[in-house]
Amino acid sequence: MRINPAPQRISVNDNRISAGTLKDGVLTVRLEARMGEWHPDREADPGVMVQAFGEQGKSPQIPAPLIRVAQGTEIRALVRNALPDSTLVVHGLHARGAEGADTVQIEPGQLREVRFKADVPGTYYYWGATTRFPGVRPRGIDSQLNGAFIVDSAGATKSPADRVMVLGLWSPRVTASQVVERNELLRFVINGKAWPNTERLSYTEGDSVRFRIVNTSSATHPMHLHGFYFNVVSRGDELVDTAYSAASPHLVVTERSAPGRTFAMTWVPDRPGNWMFHCHDNLHVLRSRPLDGSPLPSEDQMQHVKNHALEMMGGLVMGIEVRPKGVAPAAKATETRRTLRLVARVDSGGTVSEPAYGYALEDRVEATRSPAPLLPGPTIVLARGEPVSITVVNALPEATSVHWHGIELDSYYDGVAGFAGHRGRIAPAIAPRDSFEARFIPPRAGTFIYHPHVDELRQQQAGLSGALIVLDPRERFDPAKDVVLLLSTPRRIADAAVVLLNGTSTPPRREMRVGERYRLRLINIHVARPNMVARLLRDSTQMVWRAVAKDGMDLPADQATDRPALQQIGNGETYDFEFRPPAPGEARLTVSSGAGALLVTMPIRMR
Repeated sequence: MRINPAPQRISVNDNRISAGTLKDGVLTVRLEARMGEWHPDREADPGVMVQAFGEQGKSPQIPAPLIRVAQGTEIRALVRNALPDSTLVVHGLHARGAEGADTVQIEPGQLREVRFKADVPGTYYYWGATTRFPGVRPRGIDSQLNGAFIVDSAGATKSPADRVMVLGLWSPRVTASQVVERNELLRFVINGKAWPNTERLSYTEGDSVRFRIVNTSSATHPMHLHGFYFNVVSRGDELVDTAYSAASPHLVVTERSAPGRTFAMTWVPDRPGNWMFHCHDNLHVLRSRPLDGSPLPSEDQMQHVKNHALEMMGGLVMGIEVRPKGVAPAAKATETRRTLRLVARVDSGGTVSEPAYGYALEDRVEATRSPAPLLPGPTIVLARGEPVSITVVNALPEATSVHWHGIELDSYYDGVAGFAGHRGRIAPAIAPRDSFEARFIPPRAGTFIYHPHVDELRQQQAGLSGALIVLDPRERFDPAKDVVLLLSTPRRIADAAVVLLNGTSTPPRREMRVGERYRLRLINIHVARPNMVARLLRDSTQMVWRAVAKDGMDLPADQATDRPALQQIGNGETYDFEFRPPAPGEARLTVSSGAGALLVTMPIRMR
């Protein structure tokens, strides 16, 4: 009687060590494509059978073995197809630059050798496919045949803080579509693991940190870092990588990474505490269904978990601890603070499964009227350098929290319930009929966002989100000239084809005067549309605006330019533009899907 051997276990690859053997300027790497059992959750949890690359004589890995060399190194790659019934096509094992994108086709049992020189520094990747599908990186059995390929500059020393993160997506539904269904059986992973089982990173205040992000999935991921700006130092894909001048930094809190794209980023943590780096598409950070196919807990059960960050989130999330350097400074004397109350409450028109929630803002100086329906959330206007205390009051029937998106603040007030804070002092979820006081001092003027960080998909779709505008102390917010354009989600799933602009799918006509300057503050806080495109049009002609800020950070002079009025925007991004109506007439701001479908239009009369 023949006994089938147990499937080989797939190892998780943290991308710290390059595969192969380096000798006399030649890296020899021996790869095999095999079937294996992958456990993207805990090792004791159910796994799935997928195809994966591994080094000869070693277990297969997800992501595939890292190939990392110095510029000028010759690479000798020997690739064996150990998949018994599938032809393997390998992409990315070739020189970058003029030689083009060669592929290697390998029949079952066959070994192929490839030689090339790593000639252009950058962040790249290689990948394999065995399914006949008209596109790269489909989901399914071969979706994890992806590995990072890093070429360091000649003579450069590799920093220990340089981490390579490969973003992946698996689903039994074999498709390259970006559309993700709610409660779909899938896994979004970073270096082979889904939150809360992803690696926890640890740094010390003042460290110089560098990440290389490689999106080998079929979905767009707006990657958001809590609490800090990071500098995007290069952007690329499988074939090219463009480095930016250090004299003109690209400082952001959210970087949109399309399928097959890469980017490198640097940042310096200057405040201790727990911080998150995660995709801002809410469907990509949901708690995942168990791989045995059993259902998730009900909404009511989910609301009674012990830790919201660890038990209600999943997917593309990394946890980062920043340790204090030296002795923490003594607490400052009590400061005079502006005090606000932000009340999360039930709005009209909701149901148990699709609730309607909203925010009401209360200021001791001036109360903001918040008649139902509570859409959009009230715009909170703060002053740069002015201490503020915002007490979030929970009048909902479920726990909540508020994340101050893009604000540089103390970790404890960041709003990630069950995770934010410091050892021994972790921020709680705000229980019904309870409150939480967030304290911070906005260090810069700009356009930011506030939104929940408990059950984000449900609560943001219910209506809990708003714009947070920080002005220089001498400025005054003028709604006629400061035009907030908040893109969000309709409350009913049946309206998924609709996008709300400032809380409505039919925004009223806006009046603008010719020659006057308007600041357009474009914000995407939609839960699941990372590819929307905003345009200013007059008839069919694209107008011109001037870019001035990204994610609340003023652009350097060489980036603050007049340009065609078109901007693709991902979830969690904000863009500021100056616009001067050039002549009387009718214009319109349109927002379309990445595929070109018109989603919402705001008419503009220029006079």
